[in-house]
Amino acid sequence: MSEWFLNGEADARIHAEDRAVQYGDGVFETIAIRDGRPRLWAYHVERLQTGCTRLGITPPAADELEEKLGSALDACSVETGSATAKLIVSAGRGPRGYRRVESPKTVLIGISESRKLPQSMYREGVTVRLCSTRLAIQPQLAGMKTLNRLEQVLARNEWRDDTVFEGLTLDTDGRLICGTMSNVFLLYENRLVTPAVTRCGVSGVMRRHVLTIAHEAGLECDVRDVDAGELGNCDGVVLSNSQFGVLPVRACNQIRLNSKATANHLMTLVRDSGIREVAV
Repeated sequence: MSEWFLNGEADARIHAEDRAVQYGDGVFETIAIRDGRPRLWAYHVERLQTGCTRLGITPPAADELEEKLGSALDACSVETGSATAKLIVSAGRGPRGYRRVESPKTVLIGISESRKLPQSMYREGVTVRLCSTRLAIQPQLAGMKTLNRLEQVLARNEWRDDTVFEGLTLDTDGRLICGTMSNVFLLYENRLVTPAVTRCGVSGVMRRHVLTIAHEAGLECDVRDVDAGELGNCDGVVLSNSQFGVLPVRACNQIRLNSKATANHLMTLVRDSGIREVAV
């Protein structure tokens, strides 16, 4: 369970007329807290502020967000050396109807214990599946983490098999986009390919971090449209997520993926960049 703070005060309540409840009118970030500090904080703040601006919500200042998060971490009883923070910004309360009126933003912060994955997942890889739920193409919302996650909810509830770690989603034109909670990288010799998220999907902060450090290490990084059939033709696949870092994929549906050799170099780069839970 999480401990919640509403506009800086310890409170889990949000008004029924808040546009987050009525319409999913807002954005959120899920942030890894390591050694008591938010990891990849600048990336999270930039994406949240950009999302607010694109939705027409006045974005909160970075120092305001940092102060509220720091206060929440200090006040909660959860062990915050290694935790997960969820930061929500909504357009605030308003009357019935889609048109917004001027209203103070709602800022919610939840702190919960982090979920530690077994080291075997990093060393042996995880199993994923292709989801039948397709992502609608909407460039105005692409890349953002809005509060409307119904496509991901539908996709994640397609399976109950705990041996399947993640589901990969396609858009309505059949392009590979991302996982329900992760981004995807296809691995080739000295080259990474990750699907473009300009039509739909989420541009993850760990995805951005991986692209940055891989480029600095001299790996070629392609961000482009990816056909689902490429999953069976690449050297390997890894998933990225702000909480677990990167994970190799060993199988997708009936496709076996021998990604260990090609993934090790990338995972070493990620671990050496400070994402310490990544085991090689």
